[in-house]
Formats: sequence, C-alpha cells, structure tokens
Amino acid sequence: MRQQWFDDARFGLFVHFGIYSVAARHEWVQNYERITDADYRPYFDHFDPDRFDAAQIARTAKEAGMGYVVLTTKHHDGFCLWDSKLTDFTSVDACGRDLVREYVGALRAEGLKVGLYHSLIDWHHPDFTVDWVHPRRDDPNAGELNTGRDMARYRAYLHGQVRELLTEYGQIDYLFFDFTYPEHKDGWAGKGPEDWAASELLAMCRELQPDMLVNDRLGIPADFVTPEQYQPTAPLTVGGVPQVWEACQTLNGSWGYHRDNMDQKSPTLLVQMLADSVSMDGNMLLNIGPDGRGAIAPRDARTLDEIGQWMLLHRDAIVGAGHADFTPPREGVYTRRGDRLYLHLFSWPLGFVHLPDLGDKVSFARLLNDGSWLKTTVSDPEQQASHMTPAGEAAGTLTVHLPVRRPDVLMPVIELTLKGL
Repeated sequence: MRQQWFDDARFGLFVHFGIYSVAARHEWVQNYERITDADYRPYFDHFDPDRFDAAQIARTAKEAGMGYVVLTTKHHDGFCLWDSKLTDFTSVDACGRDLVREYVGALRAEGLKVGLYHSLIDWHHPDFTVDWVHPRRDDPNAGELNTGRDMARYRAYLHGQVRELLTEYGQIDYLFFDFTYPEHKDGWAGKGPEDWAASELLAMCRELQPDMLVNDRLGIPADFVTPEQYQPTAPLTVGGVPQVWEACQTLNGSWGYHRDNMDQKSPTLLVQMLADSVSMDGNMLLNIGPDGRGAIAPRDARTLDEIGQWMLLHRDAIVGAGHADFTPPREGVYTRRGDRLYLHLFSWPLGFVHLPDLGDKVSFARLLNDGSWLKTTVSDPEQQASHMTPAGEAAGTLTVHLPVRRPDVLMPVIELTLKGL
C-alpha cells in the first residue's frame, strides 16, 4: 500500500536546479565541455537564486494537476541544495539558503507528496574516481588522476548525505537515485551497485523512511522503474510480473535550464504522452529547469498553465485512473477508473468513432470537458445500412456520434459509463 498514492497521482513535476542553471546550457555542461573544478567555480560564486520561490513551484505543480514534486538535492556536479555538514559545496555556502528546506515546507503546505532526487555521481568529490562519464576523462594525465582516490571514502560520504536528507527534513515520500552505469567504455570502467554499496544504501532508506518509494537506479530492484525520454508501448512487465513505472520527460530535451534550446514540446503532445502513460498503468514525471535566478522560465510556465487548464476539466481521466482491458480505436487510447472508461482522442474523426466490443457494455457517453451527452448506436450487420449511416463495423461495435467541430481543448476525452460495474 506504500505506493497507492503514487498509483493514484499519475502526474508529477521534476525540478532540476543547481549552479548549472547559471551556466544555462544543460545540466551536464561540466561533462560535455570537460570543465575543470576551477573553471566551473564561477557558477558557484555567482549562484544567487533570488527568484527561487518554492511556494510558487508548489502552487504551479498543484494547478497543473500534479500530485507530487521531485527536486534535485544534488546533481552529478556535486553541488548541494541543502545545508549538508559534509561539504562546503552547498547553497547555504553559496547564497545562505537551504533550498531543500524551503521546498519541503512549500510542498507540505499545498498537500503535495515530497520527492527528492539525489545523484550517486559526484564529480566534485576528491575521492570519486574518474570514469567514462567524468569531466576529466580526456585530460592528458587522466590515468594518474585516480591515484589516491578512494571510493570507500566516497561511499561513506554518499551514505552520510542521504542520511542527512532522510533524517533532517521530516517525512520524505519518494527518492530518485541517479544513476548506475556498469558498462566499460572508451577504456574506462563504469560504476555498478557495489560502488554505491547499493544494498546497504537501500536498507538504510528502508530503515529511516519505511514508507518512502525508491526508484530502480541503484542498480538493484526497488519500488518502481524509470524509463527516461521515451514512451513504452505496453504496460511494463519483467518475467510476466507487472512493474510500477514512471516515464521521466523533459519539455525540451534538457533537464537543467538551457537558455538557447527552443525544441519545446507542445502542450497537446504532453497531455497525449500523459494519457498514453496512464493507459499503460504508468506515471509521467514532467521536468522544468528554473533559470539561473531560480524562476520558472516563461515558456515553461505557459506550457504548465495550458496543461493545468486541460487537467482542470479532465483530471478524472488521469488521477486515480489506469489501464483498461479493452482495445482502443485507432484515434486514441483508453484509461479507466472504476466504472468509467475514458477515450482520449489523439485525432478527431469525422462524425463517428467506432469502439469494438463495447456495444452492450456502455450505458452513457459524454464529452468530459463540458459534460455534454453523446448519442451512441450499436452495429447490427443483419440490417442494411444506408449511405448516411455507419457501415462495415463488426457486430457489437459501439458507435459514438460526434459533433463536427472539435472541442476547444488540448485533447478531447469521451467518458463512457460501463454497465453493471
């Protein structure tokens, strides 16, 4: 039952924020540009999140129809957004603010579940060994950089920081670790579960926060799996066992603030992706990257506002809904909540939408956005159809009659009440 809230919420907000937001060219900028600690330091020195408003972030998530938020406590560059006693590479040292504490309080005030992201990787820590994702991997003397580095000391640091987060901020509902990469590449080893002492780390999480959900990126099984930047095509299973899962998606391909990236997904595409996830018993975690001053970028705010307007009218088709054991028509996907079946129409057909095998199973149909009744008929192949009525449908097909004009919403949804349930 620990995951019931997660299964019900279906929609969450991811927030990537750190000193890479000042760089404004992707949260992996230190890796991509092979930046040394010294050359990365100006982003720390100029980190001034005067427009970071945790209360506004929480309100924005709630108004978008989201049930939880996940904030990056530390990304791969090692910069921490809380008052860690184990390093001076923190927001408190940079600007005098414990942003995690502000965030946790704001979420609780809005009744949202509290999620934390924590990187297993730390390019800033002197004992974290250089590997194939490290910014220093191409240094002329890269092979010598690991001399004296001790992953045992780093593991103690990693576990110590997780303990801080799980003991100093009250109840935490969700923890997203990131990430394990055991593959060898370009002559470098990666890092596997043993590098994090993953089993011990997960056991500590269970001890300190027994009701908290933990993702799968420690490299060992946990509570849910996290496909990133792609949409599954069916409910996820492993060995025939259904998996709890969450699709992690960006607005423009970058997690951290990327000023010049204009490859923005449309609100229509995003609500289609959300419905697609729920139709396969999954969640969607949609990311924003606040800018260098901590504000939600205007383009992101506009997108979330449009999604929120859609969710205001259609939340019953998402929140508390899940997979339906009916074959949807070519125009969209189904979600289901109790005796209500929801048809999310990715395309708007002319006049009719035909629903196989539902002829005797539906007592009422309506458009969800305005609650307006829709006429339904059931195909009877023994009766000759005229040129002006639906023909060619298999027996038992339910035909829903539609207005020619598409409703003025991002994605129309038809609510079907199922009989006898």
